Amino acid sequence: MDEELVVTNRVRIPASELRERFSHASGPGGQGVNTADSRVELTFDVAGSPSLPETHRTRALARLAGRLVEGRITVAAAERRSQLANRRIARERLAQLLREAIAPPPPPRRATRPTRGSKERRLASKKRRSEIKRGRGRPAD
Repeated sequence: MDEELVVTNRVRIPASELRERFSHASGPGGQGVNTADSRVELTFDVAGSPSLPETHRTRALARLAGRLVEGRITVAAAERRSQLANRRIARERLAQLLREAIAPPPPPRRATRPTRGSKERRLASKKRRSEIKRGRGRPAD
């Protein structure tokens, strides 16, 4: 699995920038659960990566600020019994996280004004509600 991580068409992270750590995973696995290191922790240094363009790096650092530890992001996977499957899952999660983090911000909302019909409907509804509430009061003598 020494292949690059494809985040977008233009952003690719070489395998040399990814650090993988393996450990025992909890859960099903039979006799092999205590011997197989199937849990995967995938770490990527967002702050120090030369493969991320500067604009993407600053955007990712800002959006992932809550998940970063010393500029690094870590993703863990332990769903499958197979280490290879967990490595694939961790890579997909990291790619998805980075894809969302470097996405450009949405275009700003253009302010619009309410139509005349919507204003009239709103005022008519307020008037109806007012009549209902006025009808609940004490009858006049």
